Amino acid sequence: MSSKVFEDDKLTEYRVLAPFTWFGLDIGGSLTKLVYFEPNDIPDNDEDSSDIKKTVNIIHKYLSGNTAYGNTGVRDTHLEISIALGGYHGSMHFIRFPTSAMPAFIDLAKAKNFPLLATTVCATGGGAHKFSELYETNLKMRLRKIDELAALIRGIYYMDSVNANECFFFTDPTDDHLYAKHTYDFSNPYPYLCVNIGSGVSILAVTGANSFTRVGGTSIGGGTFLGLCAALTGCGSFEEAIDLASTGDNARCDKLVSDIYGGDYDKFSLPGHLVASSFGYMMDPERMKSASTADMARSCLAMITYNISSLARLNAEKLDMERVVFVGNFLRRNTLSMRLLSHAMDYWSKKSMKALFLQHEGYFGAVGSLLELINPQFTDQY
Repeated sequence: MSSKVFEDDKLTEYRVLAPFTWFGLDIGGSLTKLVYFEPNDIPDNDEDSSDIKKTVNIIHKYLSGNTAYGNTGVRDTHLEISIALGGYHGSMHFIRFPTSAMPAFIDLAKAKNFPLLATTVCATGGGAHKFSELYETNLKMRLRKIDELAALIRGIYYMDSVNANECFFFTDPTDDHLYAKHTYDFSNPYPYLCVNIGSGVSILAVTGANSFTRVGGTSIGGGTFLGLCAALTGCGSFEEAIDLASTGDNARCDKLVSDIYGGDYDKFSLPGHLVASSFGYMMDPERMKSASTADMARSCLAMITYNISSLARLNAEKLDMERVVFVGNFLRRNTLSMRLLSHAMDYWSKKSMKALFLQHEGYFGAVGSLLELINPQFTDQY
């Protein structure tokens, strides 16, 4: 069989030696996301050498037979879905590892003889440029660089089309006992605002499957949360920071409206529980002593989440958009932030805007890269 890729800046035909070559990378500032398609049956191509067949089987067995790779690589088994892709039926797998471990990943790919199966890999994210020379030197493989935001939007559109439960929203987000997730029909979404929360944040106005504009962003994102938590609490991972925040009370670090006014500020409809000053109590030595690391982590999370929700709401209001879709790896295992975002959007928009979320969180750029291998639509973007 054949497919198309860009080789030497020209659209050419090439033969896909094995379905394993169908994978995409999103190499972010903090985290690398890998999506790969595993067919139910590996095609028996008489033209393939025994070495190729052996390599395909080894790599399939390694990736699908493990949920952890080395010290930091993880396969998110709960996100796996069965799909039909490129004429094959199979499973789509989702793997992540810290971008700092990229040299180890390249060594693994070399050890598993991956260069025997492909000469070009579709990749997006800043690391697609940063690590390009390393791939070419160590693996003799070219990273075909796909625009990050184009891959993101394409990945969102595709995943919603193949997963009926992809999009969801929350009701009663502030109630620890009553809050609930509900599926949202995202089949006719346009226009919507897409807020991509990675190390930093990009905000996109999306008006069609291939029509979007970056309208804003902020450097205060997931990388900020982890960096501050590491500095303040000594935590060593995003998961540890989220676990800490989930047990903390930010009111022990933050000054609330009620702390300043003695209650609600009715004139401007500001409830007493609203944060008036993030970390506002940390200038008090006694308060600082009484605040736990969990309280500080919770304060970091609330500060960053509410800042993102404010920017999202203001942009949605300016563009007259009612649907705001939050994606990105900051939301991984982070129901707390999703609930905070839902509450903030509901409250400040008087429920005229809806905060929406997607099951596959931060993998859409990698999905878009995979789709680019199967069905190219974009020229090289770097």
